Amino acid sequence: MVKTTKTKTYDTATATVVKKVVCGAFGDPAGYEMTMYQTPEGDFFLYTNGGEASPYKEEAIKSFTKANAKKWLEEN
Repeated sequence: MVKTTKTKTYDTATATVVKKVVCGAFGDPAGYEMTMYQTPEGDFFLYTNGGEASPYKEEAIKSFTKANAKKWLEEN
């Protein structure tokens, strides 16, 4: 998935997975996944996707500061 903002492009195909969290089994309507990525430039972003009954019903990418990424990694 690719998301472009005014100044940056986040691409799951070219970034490195830092940590992946999966809740539920494949096909579970309440299941979801959260994956923290780091771009080659050192930026962090979180990819989320899930079933119809999950908190992440649609694919999304959210940018993270280094401090917020560190906090997310510690909590997950």
